[in-house]
This record gives sequence, structure tokens and C-alpha cells, in this order.
Amino acid sequence: GWCTEATEEYIGSSLDELKHATQAVKFLVAEKKEDLSYDDLTNDLCPVLSAQQLYRICTLYSDDDDDKKQSVSTDVTTRLKLLMTDDADEDSKTYLLEDNTSHPIIVEEIPSSQDKSTPKVKPPAELLENANFQFLHDYC
Repeated sequence: GWCTEATEEYIGSSLDELKHATQAVKFLVAEKKEDLSYDDLTNDLCPVLSAQQLYRICTLYSDDDDDKKQSVSTDVTTRLKLLMTDDADEDSKTYLLEDNTSHPIIVEEIPSSQDKSTPKVKPPAELLENANFQFLHDYC
């Protein structure tokens, strides 16, 4: 599609912003997680993720198809936990999930809007002239 052909001029540093997510996905789809060493995980597979993020993803991972399937080795999680406590900094952005990630949504508190229309916003001329962004002409 158009997004795979768009140049850096249009996408900028978007891919850099997605590094944490893409590395987490690489871990989740990796085969034989139990064979990953600490160095494999921190240097090759997920170098951008912090010790806290790696520890959390490794300990929360489970395989729906095989309940007995292990995530990374206990040696890896032990090293991550030690590093995590050494690097503990309340001001750092770790982007961890809290233990309780469920927050009830009370429908009555959601403001209802009578106007469901989306405002028309004219895209920049540079995008309209680019063949990869022809679909934008439908929205003008």
C-alpha cells in the first residue's frame, strides 16, 4: 500500500516511535524463548526496551496453546530483576503496565454528541500531488 512506499519526507521518524512496540512483538513471536540468553534478549532482540519492560513482558508471557511452555529462563529473569532494582528511578519513563490494568468504563459518563459528522480538513498540496496519497482526494 501507500504507506510502504511513502518516503521519510512524509513519514518522518514514525518508525523510531514504534521501536518499543516492534521489539516487544519480536519477542512475542520468537521461537524457543526458553533458549534466549540475557545477551540475546538485551542486545539482539530487544535493545531498546528497558530492564523493567523486558522483565514485565517475559513474566507476563504465556502460550495459549501450551500452558507448560516456558518463557525465558529463570537466569534471564533473575538478571533482569537485579538490573531493574539497580536502575530504579521514579522519574524514568518505563511505560509499564500497572498490575491492575482494568478500569471500568461507565457509559453514563461518556458525553454524547449530537453532531457525528467529521470536519473536512484539506490535506497539504504536497500530499495531494503525490501519487501515493491519491486516496486523500476523496476527503477533500
